[in-house]
Formats: sequence, structure tokens, C-alpha cells
Amino acid sequence: MIPTDNRIDARDWLLLALLSILWGGSFFFNSAALRELPPLTLVLLRVAVGAALLLPLLRLYRISLPGDVASWWPYAAMALLNNVLPFSMIVTAQLYISSGLASILNATTPLFTVVVMAVVGEERLIARRAAGVVVGLIGVIILKGAGIELLTGQGIGILLCLGAALSYGFAALVARRWLSKSPPLATATCQLLASTVMMTVLAFVFDRPWRLPMPGVTTWLAVLGSAGLSTALAYLVFFQVLRRSGATNVTLVTLLLPVTAILLGYLVLGEPISVREIAGALVIASALLVIDGRVLRRRAVEVPTRRSTP
Repeated sequence: MIPTDNRIDARDWLLLALLSILWGGSFFFNSAALRELPPLTLVLLRVAVGAALLLPLLRLYRISLPGDVASWWPYAAMALLNNVLPFSMIVTAQLYISSGLASILNATTPLFTVVVMAVVGEERLIARRAAGVVVGLIGVIILKGAGIELLTGQGIGILLCLGAALSYGFAALVARRWLSKSPPLATATCQLLASTVMMTVLAFVFDRPWRLPMPGVTTWLAVLGSAGLSTALAYLVFFQVLRRSGATNVTLVTLLLPVTAILLGYLVLGEPISVREIAGALVIASALLVIDGRVLRRRAVEVPTRRSTP
């Protein structure tokens, strides 16, 4: 059951921490695999291998695939908004920007989720959340620095990551309205199967992967890590937290992602970390805390309590 007071219990906080490691690693795996694979082919391999890993589990737990077209459409919508569009945009963006910066921009997902939920009437855009969105946008501006040139390589990368975050916001809406009661394993597997069909068409049209040279061992290990850890296992954790704590709460994982992605990019790939990126990340983190509101409510409760103590 999803709590009505926006609480997250200790178990879900642990799951969110695990999810941040799994998804944070995806930015590292992307950077490693992009050295030999084009973006759409990489995304195709990620979702196809992820689906192949989860299919045997469906049989093991005796979960059936949807038997008619009408039952597939929520999974197809989730596949488009939660896999095909954001994965493709983020991987393409990493041709222009570092994995650390991409992960920081991905942390704006809760900002877009709040706006999407308010526009469609799912949640009211109260003053605190509106302020959080504004602060988050300031954080993005800080990341880009002075002299914003959106037509440069870095500008294109930033726009692609923000587009991915917006897509994730709509995916949260789909998950909340139509997939909240679906078993996590079924949701993860069905959306990856639908994603595989869509990405096969896109990759074959634009990348023509059959003409590519055979990738090396490092690239295949990155693909397996992205598919097995950052996709198959990560979505099992994601949909478990979604069912227990709700769509808005589960998007808070993006607050933790930059730490993992930046450290992996710095330690393994040698990507630099600038002071501006750290400042922008801190501002975005502050925006998410404002949107979440729990820290502010806890502070408001503690202050009167302290004053009343003799």
C-alpha cells in the first residue's frame, strides 16, 4: 500500500540507496560502451539483454505476459517514456558532456515530475514545490555557467538530459495511473520487451548495427553491466519502491545518483569535476529537499519543541 503521508520507511530508503548505485553506474557503463558503439545500438542492447535476463524469472514465478493488445498499451507507454526516449537522449548527450554532468542534470527529474503532476491535476503545485522548481532551474543555469550557448556541443547535451528528465516525469504519471498495481517483475519485463521492439526499429534505421565492427571485451562488459545491473535489477527495485512509496518518492533517487556517477567517472574514466558542477549539484539537491518538504516540516516541529524545553 502507498502511504498517504509521503513517508518512506527504512527498507525503502535502503532500496533507494541501492537503486542510486545501480542507476548511477549506468552513466559510467554508457561512457565506456560509447567508445565503440553508437547510441541507439547501445540502448537496444541494454533493453534487449535486460529483457532476456528477466524473462526466465517470469516463468519461474508463473507470471503470464499480457494476452491482448489492449493490455500491452500501458507497458508500451511506459517503455517509450521510461526507456526509449530518455535512454536515447541521455546516451546521445554523453557524446557531448561527462557522465557526472549528465547524472546531475538527471537529478532534475523530480522537478519535472512535480510540474507534470500539477499540470494534469494529479497533485497541486503548492508554493513550496513551485519554489523548489525555481531553485532547481537556477541550479541548472549554474551548471551551464555564464554565456549559455545551447547550440554548442555542451548545450545540446544539457538540453537532451533535460528532455530525458521531462520524459521521466511523464513516465511517473503513467506508472502512477495505470501500473501501480502491476507486479514489479511483470512491469519491468513487459516495458523492456516493448522497448526492445521500438529500439530495434530505431537502431536498424539509423545505426545499421550489422555494419559495425565487433566490439571489444570492455564494451561487452559495459553492456552486460548496464543491462543486468542498471536495467534488469534496477527496475525490479524501482517498481518495488514505486508500489510501496509512490511515484513522487521514488524519483528522489535521482538526488543520490550524481554521487555514484561522478565518483565512477572521476576514478575510472578520469573525468574532471569542476567547482561549478559541485555548486550546481548542491543547488539542485536543495531544490529537491524543498520539494520533498519533510526536512522543513521536521525542522518546524523541532523548533517549538526546543523552545518549550525549560
